Amino acid sequence: MYRTHNCGELCKKDIGKEVILSGWIQKIRNLGSLFFIDIRDYFGITQLIFPKERVNISLGKEFLIKVIGKVVERLSKNYNIYTGEIEILVSHLEILNYSSPIPFSIENKTDGNEEIRMRYRYLDLRRNPIKNNLILRHDIALETRNFLSKNGFLEIETPILINETPEGARSFVVPSRTHVGKFYALSQSPQLFKQLLMIGGIDKYFQIVKCFRDEDARSDRQIEFTQIDCEMSFVEVNDVLIFFEHFVKHLFKKMKNIQLDPFPCISYYDAIKMYGTDSPDIRFDMSFIELNDLVQKKNINFLKEQELVIGIKVTKCNNIHDKINFFLKKIKNKNFLWIQYLLDKTFLYSKQNFMNKEFLKILVKRFQAKPGDLLFISFGKKRKTREILGKIRLEIAHYLNLINYKIFKPLWIIDLPLFEWEEKFKRYKAVHHPFTSPKEEDIHLLEKSPEHIRSKSYDLIINGIEIGGGSIRIHNKNIQNIIFKHLGLSTKEIESKFGFFIKAFEYGTPPHGGIAFGLDRFMNLLEGNDNIKNFIAFPKNNYGQDMMINAPSFLKDEKLKELHLR
Repeated sequence: MYRTHNCGELCKKDIGKEVILSGWIQKIRNLGSLFFIDIRDYFGITQLIFPKERVNISLGKEFLIKVIGKVVERLSKNYNIYTGEIEILVSHLEILNYSSPIPFSIENKTDGNEEIRMRYRYLDLRRNPIKNNLILRHDIALETRNFLSKNGFLEIETPILINETPEGARSFVVPSRTHVGKFYALSQSPQLFKQLLMIGGIDKYFQIVKCFRDEDARSDRQIEFTQIDCEMSFVEVNDVLIFFEHFVKHLFKKMKNIQLDPFPCISYYDAIKMYGTDSPDIRFDMSFIELNDLVQKKNINFLKEQELVIGIKVTKCNNIHDKINFFLKKIKNKNFLWIQYLLDKTFLYSKQNFMNKEFLKILVKRFQAKPGDLLFISFGKKRKTREILGKIRLEIAHYLNLINYKIFKPLWIIDLPLFEWEEKFKRYKAVHHPFTSPKEEDIHLLEKSPEHIRSKSYDLIINGIEIGGGSIRIHNKNIQNIIFKHLGLSTKEIESKFGFFIKAFEYGTPPHGGIAFGLDRFMNLLEGNDNIKNFIAFPKNNYGQDMMINAPSFLKDEKLKELHLR
Protein backbone atom coordinates (compact mmCIF):
# COMPACT_ATOMS: atom_id res chain seq x y z
CA MET A 1 0.00 0.00 0.00
CA TYR A 2 1.42 3.36 -1.03
CA ARG A 3 -0.89 5.50 1.08
CA THR A 4 -3.81 5.45 3.49
CA HIS A 5 -4.31 9.21 3.10
CA ASN A 6 -3.19 11.93 0.75
CA CYS A 7 -0.95 14.81 1.78
CA GLY A 8 -3.75 17.36 1.92
CA GLU A 9 -6.42 15.72 4.07
CA LEU A 10 -5.06 15.05 7.57
CA CYS A 11 -6.03 17.47 10.34
CA LYS A 12 -6.42 17.75 14.12
CA LYS A 13 -9.18 15.10 14.32
CA ASP A 14 -6.73 12.54 12.89
CA ILE A 15 -4.22 12.87 15.77
CA GLY A 16 -3.16 9.44 17.01
CA LYS A 17 -3.77 7.63 13.71
CA GLU A 18 -1.12 5.45 12.07
CA VAL A 19 -0.90 6.56 8.42
CA ILE A 20 1.00 5.92 5.22
CA LEU A 21 1.80 8.82 2.91
CA SER A 22 3.59 9.03 -0.44
CA GLY A 23 4.80 12.15 -2.18
CA TRP A 24 7.63 14.36 -3.35
CA ILE A 25 9.99 16.14 -0.98
CA GLN A 26 9.23 19.87 -1.10
CA LYS A 27 11.58 21.08 1.66
CA ILE A 28 14.16 19.60 4.03
CA ARG A 29 15.05 21.31 7.34
CA ASN A 30 17.85 19.89 9.49
CA LEU A 31 17.59 21.23 13.05
CA GLY A 32 20.35 19.12 14.55
CA SER A 33 18.60 16.45 16.61
CA LEU A 34 15.40 16.68 14.55
CA PHE A 35 14.74 16.40 10.85
CA PHE A 36 11.73 18.07 9.17
CA ILE A 37 10.48 17.31 5.65
CA ASP A 38 7.55 18.82 3.78
CA ILE A 39 6.05 16.09 1.60
CA ARG A 40 3.83 17.11 -1.31
CA ASP A 41 1.36 15.36 -3.62
CA TYR A 42 -1.48 16.54 -5.88
CA PHE A 43 -3.69 17.27 -2.87
CA GLY A 44 -1.42 19.30 -0.59
CA ILE A 45 1.53 19.35 1.81
CA THR A 46 2.14 17.56 5.11
CA GLN A 47 5.05 18.10 7.49
CA LEU A 48 7.06 15.08 8.58
CA ILE A 49 9.24 14.93 11.71
CA PHE A 50 11.71 12.29 12.89
CA PRO A 51 14.88 12.05 14.94
CA LYS A 52 18.02 12.49 12.87
CA GLU A 53 19.37 9.03 13.72
CA ARG A 54 16.48 7.49 11.78
CA VAL A 55 17.62 9.22 8.59
CA ASN A 56 20.43 6.97 7.42
CA ILE A 57 20.01 7.75 3.75
CA SER A 58 20.73 10.84 1.64
CA LEU A 59 17.61 12.76 0.64
CA GLY A 60 17.03 15.59 -1.84
CA LYS A 61 14.28 17.82 -3.20
CA GLU A 62 11.73 16.05 -5.43
CA PHE A 63 12.77 12.61 -4.23
CA LEU A 64 9.62 10.47 -4.18
CA ILE A 65 9.22 8.88 -0.77
CA LYS A 66 6.82 6.71 1.19
CA VAL A 67 6.53 7.13 4.96
CA ILE A 68 4.76 5.34 7.76
CA GLY A 69 4.10 7.21 10.97
CA LYS A 70 1.75 8.60 13.58
CA VAL A 71 -0.28 11.82 13.33
CA VAL A 72 0.74 14.17 16.17
CA GLU A 73 -0.09 17.75 17.05
CA ARG A 74 2.26 20.28 15.55
CA LEU A 75 3.93 22.69 17.98
CA SER A 76 4.61 25.46 15.47
CA LYS A 77 1.31 25.59 13.62
CA ASN A 78 0.79 26.86 10.06
CA TYR A 79 -2.77 28.06 9.65
CA ASN A 80 -2.24 28.87 5.96
CA ILE A 81 -2.62 25.21 4.98
CA TYR A 82 -5.26 22.62 5.88
CA THR A 83 -2.70 20.24 7.42
CA GLY A 84 -0.96 23.00 9.36
CA GLU A 85 -2.01 21.84 12.85
CA ILE A 86 -0.53 18.34 12.57
CA GLU A 87 2.64 16.56 11.53
CA ILE A 88 3.65 12.94 11.02
CA LEU A 89 6.09 11.37 13.48
CA VAL A 90 7.84 9.04 11.05
CA SER A 91 8.71 5.46 11.99
CA HIS A 92 9.64 4.23 8.52
CA LEU A 93 10.86 5.98 5.36
CA GLU A 94 11.32 4.40 1.92
CA ILE A 95 12.63 6.07 -1.24
CA LEU A 96 10.29 5.17 -4.12
CA ASN A 97 12.31 7.09 -6.70
CA TYR A 98 15.27 9.45 -6.86
CA SER A 99 15.38 12.91 -8.47
CA SER A 100 18.17 14.67 -10.29
CA PRO A 101 18.89 18.26 -9.16
CA ILE A 102 15.86 20.28 -10.21
CA PRO A 103 16.33 22.99 -12.90
CA PHE A 104 14.06 25.48 -11.11
CA SER A 105 12.32 25.72 -7.77
CA ILE A 106 8.97 23.94 -7.47
CA GLU A 107 7.33 26.83 -5.63
CA ASN A 108 4.33 29.08 -6.23
CA LYS A 109 6.77 31.83 -7.18
CA THR A 110 9.49 30.03 -9.05
CA ASP A 111 12.90 31.21 -10.21
CA GLY A 112 12.43 29.44 -13.57
CA ASN A 113 11.89 31.53 -16.70
CA GLU A 114 9.28 30.55 -19.29
CA GLU A 115 11.71 28.72 -21.58
CA ILE A 116 13.13 26.46 -18.88
CA ARG A 117 9.70 25.78 -17.41
CA MET A 118 8.34 24.78 -20.83
CA ARG A 119 11.34 22.52 -21.41
CA TYR A 120 10.58 20.76 -18.11
CA ARG A 121 6.82 21.22 -18.26
CA TYR A 122 6.17 18.03 -16.28
CA LEU A 123 7.96 19.67 -13.34
CA ASP A 124 6.12 22.95 -13.82
CA LEU A 125 2.84 21.02 -13.52
CA ARG A 126 3.80 20.20 -9.92
CA ARG A 127 3.57 23.89 -8.99
CA ASN A 128 0.25 24.96 -7.45
CA PRO A 129 -0.46 27.86 -9.85
CA ILE A 130 -0.29 25.62 -12.93
CA LYS A 131 -2.03 22.68 -11.24
CA ASN A 132 -4.85 24.93 -9.99
CA ASN A 133 -5.28 26.45 -13.45
CA LEU A 134 -5.78 22.98 -14.91
CA ILE A 135 -8.28 22.15 -12.16
CA LEU A 136 -10.18 25.35 -12.98
CA ARG A 137 -10.08 24.46 -16.68
CA HIS A 138 -11.59 21.07 -15.86
CA ASP A 139 -14.29 22.69 -13.72
CA ILE A 140 -15.23 25.16 -16.46
CA ALA A 141 -15.36 22.41 -19.09
CA LEU A 142 -17.54 20.30 -16.80
CA GLU A 143 -19.83 23.21 -15.98
CA THR A 144 -20.09 24.05 -19.69
CA ARG A 145 -21.07 20.48 -20.54
CA ASN A 146 -23.65 20.36 -17.76
CA PHE A 147 -25.18 23.75 -18.58
CA LEU A 148 -25.44 23.21 -22.34
CA SER A 149 -26.66 19.63 -21.96
CA LYS A 150 -29.43 20.73 -19.60
CA ASN A 151 -30.47 23.31 -22.20
CA GLY A 152 -30.92 20.80 -25.00
CA PHE A 153 -27.48 20.91 -26.62
CA LEU A 154 -26.01 17.67 -27.91
CA GLU A 155 -22.22 17.17 -27.73
CA ILE A 156 -20.98 15.84 -31.06
CA GLU A 157 -17.42 15.35 -32.28
CA THR A 158 -16.56 16.61 -35.77
CA PRO A 159 -13.58 15.62 -37.97
CA ILE A 160 -10.10 17.03 -37.42
CA LEU A 161 -8.69 15.86 -40.78
CA ILE A 162 -10.58 17.78 -43.45
CA ASN A 163 -10.03 19.59 -46.75
CA GLU A 164 -8.40 23.00 -46.74
CA THR A 165 -10.97 25.81 -46.92
CA PRO A 166 -10.49 29.60 -47.10
CA GLU A 167 -11.27 30.55 -43.47
CA GLY A 168 -8.92 33.50 -43.11
CA ALA A 169 -5.87 31.86 -41.50
CA ARG A 170 -3.36 29.38 -42.89
CA SER A 171 -4.14 25.71 -42.41
CA PHE A 172 -1.77 23.01 -41.27
CA VAL A 173 -1.62 20.37 -43.98
CA VAL A 174 -1.12 16.62 -43.56
CA PRO A 175 0.15 14.54 -46.50
CA SER A 176 -1.76 11.38 -47.31
CA ARG A 177 0.29 8.20 -47.61
CA THR A 178 -2.40 6.23 -49.45
CA HIS A 179 -3.63 9.01 -51.77
CA VAL A 180 -0.49 10.11 -53.58
CA GLY A 181 -0.07 13.88 -53.89
CA LYS A 182 -3.16 14.64 -51.80
CA PHE A 183 -3.33 16.39 -48.43
CA TYR A 184 -5.63 16.75 -45.50
CA ALA A 185 -5.85 19.99 -43.53
CA LEU A 186 -6.21 20.19 -39.76
CA SER A 187 -9.52 21.81 -38.88
CA GLN A 188 -9.39 25.54 -38.10
CA SER A 189 -12.90 25.23 -36.69
CA PRO A 190 -15.87 22.84 -36.98
CA GLN A 191 -17.75 25.52 -38.96
CA LEU A 192 -19.00 23.55 -41.98
CA PHE A 193 -19.71 20.40 -40.01
CA LYS A 194 -21.76 22.12 -37.33
CA GLN A 195 -23.83 23.78 -40.07
CA LEU A 196 -24.30 20.37 -41.69
CA LEU A 197 -25.49 19.07 -38.32
CA MET A 198 -28.21 21.72 -38.36
CA ILE A 199 -29.15 20.69 -41.91
CA GLY A 200 -29.19 17.13 -40.55
CA GLY A 201 -31.92 18.08 -38.08
CA ILE A 202 -29.81 18.39 -34.91
CA ASP A 203 -31.46 21.23 -33.01
CA LYS A 204 -28.59 22.38 -30.79
CA TYR A 205 -24.94 21.26 -30.93
CA PHE A 206 -21.83 21.93 -28.87
CA GLN A 207 -18.28 20.68 -28.68
CA ILE A 208 -15.20 21.54 -26.64
CA VAL A 209 -12.88 21.18 -29.57
CA LYS A 210 -9.22 21.51 -30.57
CA CYS A 211 -8.63 23.85 -33.52
CA PHE A 212 -5.45 24.51 -35.50
CA ARG A 213 -4.18 27.62 -37.28
CA ASP A 214 -0.76 28.01 -38.85
CA GLU A 215 -0.16 31.57 -37.68
CA ASP A 216 2.18 33.41 -35.34
CA ALA A 217 1.69 32.42 -31.71
CA ARG A 218 1.83 34.99 -28.90
CA SER A 219 0.82 35.44 -25.27
CA ASP A 220 -2.93 35.36 -26.05
CA ARG A 221 -2.89 32.94 -29.01
CA GLN A 222 -1.59 29.43 -29.74
CA ILE A 223 -1.33 27.54 -33.02
CA GLU A 224 -3.53 24.85 -31.44
CA PHE A 225 -6.28 26.09 -29.18
CA THR A 226 -9.59 25.04 -27.66
CA GLN A 227 -13.03 26.41 -28.48
CA ILE A 228 -16.39 26.01 -26.83
CA ASP A 229 -18.21 25.65 -30.13
CA CYS A 230 -22.01 25.94 -30.37
CA GLU A 231 -24.74 26.02 -33.02
CA MET A 232 -28.54 26.35 -32.85
CA SER A 233 -31.36 25.93 -35.38
CA PHE A 234 -34.29 28.32 -35.89
CA VAL A 235 -32.66 31.30 -34.22
CA GLU A 236 -32.00 34.95 -34.98
CA VAL A 237 -29.34 37.26 -33.54
CA ASN A 238 -31.22 38.14 -30.35
CA ASP A 239 -31.93 34.50 -29.54
CA VAL A 240 -28.20 33.73 -29.59
CA LEU A 241 -27.20 36.84 -27.63
CA ILE A 242 -29.80 36.30 -24.90
CA PHE A 243 -28.95 32.62 -24.38
CA PHE A 244 -25.17 33.01 -24.36
CA GLU A 245 -25.28 36.07 -22.13
CA HIS A 246 -27.08 33.78 -19.69
CA PHE A 247 -24.38 31.13 -20.26
CA VAL A 248 -21.45 33.50 -19.61
CA LYS A 249 -23.17 34.97 -16.53
CA HIS A 250 -23.67 31.43 -15.23
CA LEU A 251 -19.96 30.58 -15.60
CA PHE A 252 -18.85 33.77 -13.84
CA LYS A 253 -21.28 33.18 -10.99
CA LYS A 254 -20.45 29.50 -10.63
CA MET A 255 -16.67 29.80 -10.97
CA LYS A 256 -15.98 33.18 -9.33
CA ASN A 257 -19.21 34.13 -7.55
CA ILE A 258 -19.30 37.26 -9.72
CA GLN A 259 -22.68 38.67 -10.74
CA LEU A 260 -22.30 40.37 -14.13
CA ASP A 261 -24.43 43.32 -15.19
CA PRO A 262 -26.56 43.05 -18.36
CA PHE A 263 -24.39 43.10 -21.49
CA PRO A 264 -24.74 46.31 -23.52
CA CYS A 265 -24.95 45.87 -27.27
CA ILE A 266 -23.43 48.33 -29.76
CA SER A 267 -22.81 48.17 -33.47
CA TYR A 268 -19.35 47.74 -34.96
CA TYR A 269 -19.61 51.18 -36.54
CA ASP A 270 -20.54 52.84 -33.26
CA ALA A 271 -17.67 51.03 -31.48
CA ILE A 272 -15.18 52.40 -34.03
CA LYS A 273 -16.76 55.85 -33.84
CA MET A 274 -16.84 55.97 -30.02
CA TYR A 275 -13.67 54.05 -29.10
CA GLY A 276 -11.54 53.60 -32.23
CA THR A 277 -11.60 49.80 -31.93
CA ASP A 278 -14.01 46.90 -32.41
CA SER A 279 -13.01 45.49 -29.01
CA PRO A 280 -13.38 48.42 -26.57
CA ASP A 281 -12.64 48.24 -22.87
CA ILE A 282 -15.62 49.87 -21.14
CA ARG A 283 -14.40 49.55 -17.55
CA PHE A 284 -13.72 53.27 -17.87
CA ASP A 285 -15.52 55.92 -19.95
CA MET A 286 -13.59 58.30 -22.21
CA SER A 287 -15.66 57.83 -25.39
CA PHE A 288 -14.75 60.05 -28.36
CA ILE A 289 -16.20 63.52 -28.88
CA GLU A 290 -16.26 64.79 -32.47
CA LEU A 291 -15.03 68.36 -33.02
CA ASN A 292 -15.08 68.99 -36.79
CA ASP A 293 -18.08 71.32 -36.64
CA LEU A 294 -16.48 73.35 -33.86
CA VAL A 295 -13.16 73.63 -35.68
CA GLN A 296 -14.86 74.81 -38.88
CA LYS A 297 -17.08 77.28 -37.07
CA LYS A 298 -14.18 78.87 -35.20
CA ASN A 299 -11.87 78.71 -38.24
CA ILE A 300 -8.99 77.01 -36.42
CA ASN A 301 -6.45 77.01 -39.24
CA PHE A 302 -4.28 74.02 -38.44
CA LEU A 303 -7.33 71.81 -37.70
CA LYS A 304 -9.99 72.84 -40.20
CA GLU A 305 -8.25 71.09 -43.10
CA GLN A 306 -8.19 67.77 -41.24
CA GLU A 307 -10.57 65.00 -42.29
CA LEU A 308 -11.44 64.22 -38.67
CA VAL A 309 -10.90 65.99 -35.35
CA ILE A 310 -11.92 64.07 -32.20
CA GLY A 311 -11.08 64.13 -28.52
CA ILE A 312 -11.43 62.44 -25.15
CA LYS A 313 -11.73 63.78 -21.62
CA VAL A 314 -9.84 62.35 -18.64
CA THR A 315 -11.41 63.53 -15.39
CA LYS A 316 -9.59 64.63 -12.24
CA CYS A 317 -6.05 64.71 -13.61
CA ASN A 318 -4.71 67.92 -12.16
CA ASN A 319 -0.95 68.62 -12.11
CA ILE A 320 0.17 65.59 -14.09
CA HIS A 321 1.41 67.36 -17.22
CA ASP A 322 5.00 66.23 -16.55
CA LYS A 323 3.87 62.60 -16.50
CA ILE A 324 1.79 63.13 -19.63
CA ASN A 325 4.76 64.60 -21.51
CA PHE A 326 6.81 61.55 -20.58
CA PHE A 327 3.99 59.25 -21.69
CA LEU A 328 3.46 61.07 -25.01
CA LYS A 329 7.07 60.65 -26.04
CA LYS A 330 6.34 56.95 -26.51
CA ILE A 331 3.66 57.69 -29.13
CA LYS A 332 5.11 57.87 -32.63
CA ASN A 333 2.16 59.62 -34.27
CA LYS A 334 2.27 63.38 -33.56
CA ASN A 335 -1.18 64.35 -34.84
CA PHE A 336 -2.59 65.08 -31.42
CA LEU A 337 -2.55 67.75 -28.73
CA TRP A 338 -3.47 67.92 -25.09
CA ILE A 339 -5.00 70.54 -22.82
CA GLN A 340 -4.84 70.55 -19.03
CA TYR A 341 -7.70 72.53 -17.44
CA LEU A 342 -6.18 73.56 -14.10
CA LEU A 343 -7.96 74.04 -10.79
CA ASP A 344 -7.54 77.84 -11.04
CA LYS A 345 -9.32 77.67 -14.45
CA THR A 346 -6.17 78.44 -16.42
CA PHE A 347 -4.67 76.13 -19.03
CA LEU A 348 -1.55 74.18 -19.83
CA TYR A 349 -1.40 72.83 -23.36
CA SER A 350 0.79 71.56 -26.17
CA LYS A 351 1.11 73.35 -29.55
CA GLN A 352 1.34 76.80 -27.95
CA ASN A 353 1.28 78.73 -31.22
CA PHE A 354 -2.08 77.41 -32.35
CA MET A 355 -4.25 77.98 -29.29
CA ASN A 356 -6.20 80.97 -28.09
CA LYS A 357 -8.17 81.46 -24.91
CA GLU A 358 -11.51 81.79 -26.67
CA PHE A 359 -11.12 78.43 -28.40
CA LEU A 360 -9.93 76.80 -25.18
CA LYS A 361 -13.06 77.97 -23.38
CA ILE A 362 -15.23 76.65 -26.21
CA LEU A 363 -13.51 73.27 -25.96
CA VAL A 364 -14.11 73.18 -22.22
CA LYS A 365 -17.81 73.74 -22.88
CA ARG A 366 -18.00 71.05 -25.60
CA PHE A 367 -16.28 68.47 -23.40
CA GLN A 368 -18.22 69.62 -20.32
CA ALA A 369 -14.81 69.74 -18.65
CA LYS A 370 -14.25 70.74 -15.05
CA PRO A 371 -11.10 72.13 -13.46
CA GLY A 372 -8.65 69.28 -13.06
CA ASP A 373 -9.71 67.54 -16.29
CA LEU A 374 -7.35 66.63 -19.12
CA LEU A 375 -8.37 66.80 -22.81
CA PHE A 376 -6.73 64.89 -25.66
CA ILE A 377 -7.43 65.83 -29.28
CA SER A 378 -6.43 63.73 -32.29
CA PHE A 379 -6.67 64.73 -35.94
CA GLY A 380 -5.96 63.45 -39.44
CA LYS A 381 -7.45 60.76 -41.71
CA LYS A 382 -10.60 59.25 -40.23
CA ARG A 383 -9.54 55.64 -39.76
CA LYS A 384 -6.03 56.37 -38.55
CA THR A 385 -7.15 59.17 -36.24
CA ARG A 386 -9.69 56.97 -34.47
CA GLU A 387 -7.19 54.13 -34.25
CA ILE A 388 -4.50 56.37 -32.69
CA LEU A 389 -6.86 57.97 -30.18
CA GLY A 390 -8.19 54.53 -29.27
CA LYS A 391 -4.65 53.44 -28.38
CA ILE A 392 -4.00 56.68 -26.48
CA ARG A 393 -7.26 56.16 -24.57
CA LEU A 394 -6.16 52.70 -23.48
CA GLU A 395 -2.59 53.72 -22.68
CA ILE A 396 -3.78 56.66 -20.57
CA ALA A 397 -6.16 54.40 -18.64
CA HIS A 398 -3.27 52.04 -17.81
CA TYR A 399 -0.79 54.83 -17.16
CA LEU A 400 -3.08 56.76 -14.81
CA ASN A 401 -4.49 53.62 -13.10
CA LEU A 402 -8.05 54.34 -14.24
CA ILE A 403 -8.95 50.67 -14.67
CA ASN A 404 -10.52 48.60 -11.92
CA TYR A 405 -8.99 45.17 -12.50
CA LYS A 406 -11.46 43.51 -10.15
CA ILE A 407 -14.49 44.13 -12.37
CA PHE A 408 -15.61 42.59 -15.65
CA LYS A 409 -17.51 44.60 -18.26
CA PRO A 410 -18.82 42.51 -21.17
CA LEU A 411 -20.50 43.91 -24.26
CA TRP A 412 -21.72 42.61 -27.59
CA ILE A 413 -20.40 44.14 -30.82
CA ILE A 414 -22.92 43.49 -33.59
CA ASP A 415 -23.40 44.26 -37.29
CA LEU A 416 -19.78 43.86 -38.32
CA PRO A 417 -19.06 44.45 -42.03
CA LEU A 418 -19.56 41.37 -44.19
CA PHE A 419 -16.46 42.14 -46.29
CA GLU A 420 -13.25 44.07 -46.20
CA TRP A 421 -11.14 44.92 -49.24
CA GLU A 422 -7.70 43.34 -49.65
CA GLU A 423 -5.71 45.79 -51.73
CA LYS A 424 -2.82 43.36 -52.16
CA PHE A 425 -5.01 40.74 -53.90
CA LYS A 426 -7.59 43.20 -55.33
CA ARG A 427 -10.49 41.27 -53.85
CA TYR A 428 -12.75 41.08 -50.82
CA LYS A 429 -12.22 38.85 -47.81
CA ALA A 430 -14.79 37.82 -45.23
CA VAL A 431 -14.56 39.71 -41.93
CA HIS A 432 -15.97 36.75 -39.97
CA HIS A 433 -16.07 33.85 -42.44
CA PRO A 434 -17.71 33.13 -45.81
CA PHE A 435 -20.82 31.57 -44.26
CA THR A 436 -22.00 34.66 -42.36
CA SER A 437 -25.41 35.95 -43.34
CA PRO A 438 -25.85 39.56 -44.51
CA LYS A 439 -28.56 41.62 -42.86
CA GLU A 440 -31.79 41.42 -44.86
CA GLU A 441 -31.95 45.19 -45.34
CA ASP A 442 -28.48 45.14 -46.93
CA ILE A 443 -28.92 42.20 -49.32
CA HIS A 444 -29.74 44.60 -52.20
CA LEU A 445 -26.13 45.84 -51.95
CA LEU A 446 -24.68 42.41 -52.75
CA GLU A 447 -24.20 43.08 -56.45
CA LYS A 448 -23.10 46.73 -56.51
CA SER A 449 -21.77 47.79 -53.08
CA PRO A 450 -20.64 44.71 -51.11
CA GLU A 451 -18.27 46.80 -48.96
CA HIS A 452 -21.29 48.51 -47.35
CA ILE A 453 -23.07 45.32 -46.31
CA ARG A 454 -23.51 44.68 -42.61
CA SER A 455 -23.54 41.09 -41.39
CA LYS A 456 -25.61 39.27 -38.81
CA SER A 457 -22.52 38.78 -36.70
CA TYR A 458 -21.62 39.38 -33.08
CA ASP A 459 -18.48 39.38 -30.95
CA LEU A 460 -18.39 39.14 -27.17
CA ILE A 461 -15.85 41.57 -25.72
CA ILE A 462 -14.92 41.51 -22.03
CA ASN A 463 -12.52 44.15 -20.69
CA GLY A 464 -11.27 44.88 -24.20
CA ILE A 465 -10.60 41.22 -25.05
CA GLU A 466 -12.51 39.26 -27.67
CA ILE A 467 -13.74 36.16 -25.86
CA GLY A 468 -16.11 34.79 -28.46
CA GLY A 469 -17.74 35.46 -31.77
CA GLY A 470 -20.31 34.08 -34.15
CA SER A 471 -23.08 34.84 -36.58
CA ILE A 472 -26.33 33.82 -38.13
CA ARG A 473 -25.39 31.65 -41.10
CA ILE A 474 -26.45 31.83 -44.72
CA HIS A 475 -29.12 29.22 -45.46
CA ASN A 476 -29.88 30.31 -49.03
CA LYS A 477 -27.89 28.63 -51.83
CA ASN A 478 -27.95 31.63 -54.19
CA ILE A 479 -26.70 34.10 -51.56
CA GLN A 480 -23.93 31.70 -50.53
CA ASN A 481 -22.76 31.41 -54.15
CA ILE A 482 -22.69 35.22 -54.53
CA ILE A 483 -20.60 35.53 -51.35
CA PHE A 484 -18.11 32.96 -52.66
CA LYS A 485 -17.75 34.84 -55.93
CA HIS A 486 -17.10 38.14 -54.13
CA LEU A 487 -14.28 36.32 -52.33
CA GLY A 488 -12.68 35.56 -55.68
CA LEU A 489 -13.70 31.91 -56.00
CA SER A 490 -14.51 30.66 -59.48
CA THR A 491 -17.46 28.38 -60.19
CA LYS A 492 -15.01 25.49 -60.49
CA GLU A 493 -13.35 26.32 -57.14
CA ILE A 494 -16.74 26.62 -55.43
CA GLU A 495 -17.69 23.18 -56.71
CA SER A 496 -14.31 21.70 -55.77
CA LYS A 497 -14.11 23.12 -52.24
CA PHE A 498 -17.77 23.49 -51.25
CA GLY A 499 -19.81 21.42 -53.69
CA PHE A 500 -21.00 19.04 -50.93
CA PHE A 501 -21.99 22.01 -48.78
CA ILE A 502 -23.88 23.87 -51.49
CA LYS A 503 -25.65 20.62 -52.43
CA ALA A 504 -26.86 20.25 -48.83
CA PHE A 505 -28.64 23.62 -49.16
CA GLU A 506 -31.07 21.98 -51.60
CA TYR A 507 -32.63 19.82 -48.89
CA GLY A 508 -34.45 22.23 -46.62
CA THR A 509 -31.69 24.05 -44.75
CA PRO A 510 -33.11 25.67 -41.58
CA PRO A 511 -32.18 29.19 -40.41
CA HIS A 512 -29.35 28.67 -37.92
CA GLY A 513 -26.55 30.44 -36.11
CA GLY A 514 -23.93 29.92 -33.47
CA ILE A 515 -20.94 31.12 -31.57
CA ALA A 516 -17.52 29.93 -30.43
CA PHE A 517 -15.68 30.96 -27.27
CA GLY A 518 -11.92 30.71 -26.86
CA LEU A 519 -11.57 28.56 -23.74
CA ASP A 520 -7.87 29.33 -23.20
CA ARG A 521 -8.43 33.08 -23.56
CA PHE A 522 -11.58 33.00 -21.42
CA MET A 523 -9.67 31.35 -18.55
CA ASN A 524 -6.81 33.80 -18.93
CA LEU A 525 -9.28 36.67 -18.52
CA LEU A 526 -11.14 35.04 -15.65
CA GLU A 527 -7.95 34.62 -13.63
CA GLY A 528 -6.52 38.06 -14.51
CA ASN A 529 -3.48 36.43 -16.07
CA ASP A 530 -1.43 37.69 -19.00
CA ASN A 531 -0.42 34.45 -20.69
CA ILE A 532 -2.71 31.66 -21.92
CA LYS A 533 0.18 29.18 -21.73
CA ASN A 534 -0.47 29.03 -17.98
CA PHE A 535 -3.84 27.38 -18.66
CA ILE A 536 -2.68 24.76 -21.16
CA ALA A 537 -1.07 21.55 -19.94
CA PHE A 538 1.53 21.37 -22.72
CA PRO A 539 1.64 24.68 -24.63
CA LYS A 540 3.79 25.81 -27.55
CA ASN A 541 6.10 28.81 -27.24
CA ASN A 542 5.69 32.05 -29.21
CA TYR A 543 7.47 30.44 -32.18
CA GLY A 544 5.05 27.52 -32.28
CA GLN A 545 7.58 25.09 -30.79
CA ASP A 546 7.12 22.50 -28.08
CA MET A 547 10.34 22.95 -26.13
CA MET A 548 9.89 19.71 -24.20
CA ILE A 549 9.47 17.21 -27.06
CA ASN A 550 11.38 19.37 -29.59
CA ALA A 551 8.52 19.70 -32.07
CA PRO A 552 8.39 20.42 -34.94
CA SER A 553 11.25 18.20 -36.04
CA PHE A 554 12.73 16.87 -39.29
CA LEU A 555 11.56 13.59 -40.82
CA LYS A 556 13.91 10.94 -42.09
CA ASP A 557 14.16 10.46 -45.86
CA GLU A 558 12.44 7.08 -45.60
CA LYS A 559 9.38 8.70 -44.02
CA LEU A 560 9.34 11.49 -46.60
CA LYS A 561 9.45 8.91 -49.37
CA GLU A 562 6.62 6.96 -47.75
CA LEU A 563 4.56 10.16 -47.82
CA HIS A 564 5.60 10.81 -51.44
CA LEU A 565 7.41 14.01 -50.46
CA ARG A 566 10.77 12.88 -51.89
